[in-house]
Amino acid sequence: HTCRAYRTDLEEFAGMIAEEGNGRDGPHSAPVAIDALTIRKYLAQLHEKNRKSTISRKLSSLRSFFRFLVKRGVVGENPAEAVHRPKCEKPIPGYLTVDDMFRVLDTIPVDTLPGLRNRALFETMYSCGIRVSELAGLNVGDIDAESGEVRVLGKGNRERIVPIGRRAVLAVEEYRRRLEAEKGIPCERGAPLFLNRNDGRLSTRSIARILDQAVRRAGIAVPVSPHALRHSFATHMLDAGADLRVVQELLGHRSLSTTQRYTHVSIDRLMEAYDKAHPRK
Repeated sequence: HTCRAYRTDLEEFAGMIAEEGNGRDGPHSAPVAIDALTIRKYLAQLHEKNRKSTISRKLSSLRSFFRFLVKRGVVGENPAEAVHRPKCEKPIPGYLTVDDMFRVLDTIPVDTLPGLRNRALFETMYSCGIRVSELAGLNVGDIDAESGEVRVLGKGNRERIVPIGRRAVLAVEEYRRRLEAEKGIPCERGAPLFLNRNDGRLSTRSIARILDQAVRRAGIAVPVSPHALRHSFATHMLDAGADLRVVQELLGHRSLSTTQRYTHVSIDRLMEAYDKAHPRK
C-alpha cells in the first residue's frame, strides 16, 4: 500500500512539472531542475482539494524520493528538506465503550462454522490489540495456548510477542475443532489461522466486511472499522490503569507519542488521579 501510494504521489508531481515547464527549455522534469520553490508551488495546488494530512504524506513521498536520488548521486541536495510540513491536526481515535465491545462479541452467533470463526476473529483482535493485517497474517502455530502468548509479525517485519486472553484462546480452539470436524482441515502450524469460504487465508477486506455485519447485528448505529477495535483495546487498558509504555509495547508502536493519542479518552481518570495525588492543587 505504501509503495503504491508513493508511486501515485510521484506520478502526480511529475505530471504537474510536465504541464508547467520552465519557460525556457521545455518541461523541467529532470530531477536536478527541481528546487524548493517548485515543490512549494506543487503543495499550494494541493491545498485546493486535499487535507493537510494528505499533503504531508505527499511531501514525505518527495523527501524520500530525493533522499534516494542524493544517495545515488543523481542530485546534490534534497530540495524537499527545505519545505516545511503543513501542521496537521491529530485525529481523535474512534473506539467502542466496554459495553458496546462486549455486545459486539456476545451477539456473534456461534451455531455455525463461519460464526465460530467470526467470534474467534474479533475475540483475538480485541484481546491482543493487534492490527487487522497482523490478525489476517496469523498462522496456527503463532498462538501458544499454554503460555497465553501470540507471535505477531508487525510493520516492517518486526516480530513481537503479545498476551492473549483465555476467552480468545477458547474461541480459536473451538473454531479450529469445528473446522477439522466439518472440513477435515487439520491444525498444521504453518497454515493460516482464519480461513475464508474457499479455505484460503482471510483477507483484511473480508475482516472489515464481517465486522461491519457484526456491529450492525449488535445494534450499533455508527460505522466501526477493524482499527477501532485496536483503539478500544488501548483505551480500555489505559482506563483500567495500564502503564503507557506497556500499552506501547503491546501495540507495537515505535514511538511513545503514537500511543499517547489514546490518553485523551482517559482524561477524566487522569484528572481524578491528579486531584487525589497532587499536594498543591
